[in-house]
Amino acid sequence: MICFANVNRKRQATFFGHVMRREKLENLVTTGMLEGKRSRGKQREKLIEGLADWLKAGKSLEAIEATKDRKKWRSMIANAVKQGT
Repeated sequence: MICFANVNRKRQATFFGHVMRREKLENLVTTGMLEGKRSRGKQREKLIEGLADWLKAGKSLEAIEATKDRKKWRSMIANAVKQGT
């Protein structure tokens, strides 16, 4: 049976890699590096933090650096999908 959470994470990861290589406004939005005040209450989990946990990249910065090398990024995604986490 197909795990839809895994399929969704894979799609998020491929989209994230695409956006990070373009280095435009979407890059700033997905990494959460925009100026301004934070909202009150519990902060939402950023997309990159969730993907870094899923890919077992350790820190989000490692995942961002991995997107620059397309082969490395694809292998990280394939390993995460294979593990089924």
